[in-house]
Amino acid sequence: METYLHDALFILFQLCFIVQLYYLVSRHTRLAGYKPTEGPPPQVMIPVSVIISARNEARNLQENLPAILEQNYPDFEVVVINDCSYDTSDEVLEEMQKQYPQLKVVTITEHDRFKTGKKFALTLGIKASKNEYLLFTDADCKPASENWISRMAANFTNGAQIVLGYSPYYKTGGFINAFTRFETIKTATNYLSSALTGDPYMGIGRNLAYTKTLFFSAKGFASHMHVISGDDDLFVNQHATPDNTVIELNPESFMFTEAKTTFKSWFKQKKRHMGVGKLYKNQHRRMLSFDAVSGFIFYILLILFLILRYEPLLALGLCVFRLILQVAIYNRIFKKLNGKDLLWYLPLFDILYYMYLNVFGLIGTFLKTTQWK
Repeated sequence: METYLHDALFILFQLCFIVQLYYLVSRHTRLAGYKPTEGPPPQVMIPVSVIISARNEARNLQENLPAILEQNYPDFEVVVINDCSYDTSDEVLEEMQKQYPQLKVVTITEHDRFKTGKKFALTLGIKASKNEYLLFTDADCKPASENWISRMAANFTNGAQIVLGYSPYYKTGGFINAFTRFETIKTATNYLSSALTGDPYMGIGRNLAYTKTLFFSAKGFASHMHVISGDDDLFVNQHATPDNTVIELNPESFMFTEAKTTFKSWFKQKKRHMGVGKLYKNQHRRMLSFDAVSGFIFYILLILFLILRYEPLLALGLCVFRLILQVAIYNRIFKKLNGKDLLWYLPLFDILYYMYLNVFGLIGTFLKTTQWK
């Protein structure tokens, strides 16, 4: 009986190995082979509205907003929604308006009965914007260059309605920072690869663009306004198609931000993000679940077989083969996504990544987040 159980588990182990190879070969190789646009920034003339929702972000607005307001672009406005802030955000924005005429401020005041969220704030900002082409980021983000708008907006000239950008974290050292950067690259690898295969399913609100026409024709965030998160990934999941969505990965288009520095703040952020995955389209939930569960079971059974000394050489051999394939593919991806140094942590972080996906997947299923800030 024990032998049959071991054989059954080893078959399961091999099936998980095959599933993992499928994601690596059929999807991630698309991103590995993708060539970002090169050369000088394109000469784009379409008017763009940058939308930023900010709640109690006075310090970040002082630090990051000038880099957005001073973009090398001929026709743009920046709409900042001051969402019920009780710090000095209003004073900071008022002073900046004196220097930057392209800055427009929309102020939301707290109401005792009506609690607003980020989606409500963004909706007001979009309605207040004057342009068709919308580019989104957050107050704690800073563009990698003065050509961020140019790089992102150029994709609209080819008929796209959604542009998926990339937002890496600054490298500051320490375990939490390193793993956060690794997890961000793995997440980007999944959603960017999927977009390249013609199956876009999410984007990141720190660096995302779409048209106002698409927003209003889709009735905005109406279908998921009751969910605190999802202004970015749920909107993309519901409305992105193979024909209307493109990606932008020129390094000048990156939007950098600071990672959480404590486990508590990191946990709160990830719990909020994971809570919306259950609302994805069924095909995308299955795709992400197969990857998460197969990776988790693969590592659990590998450890079990090594402890029990059941086919240890074969099990370890399959693991090494997968690792070599990962390094070959991820080497090119991590270079593109500003994380080449993280390849050294791949064996450890890959195990932690699949543990994290399953743990937070369960947390997101059963726990609800009631605040976006």
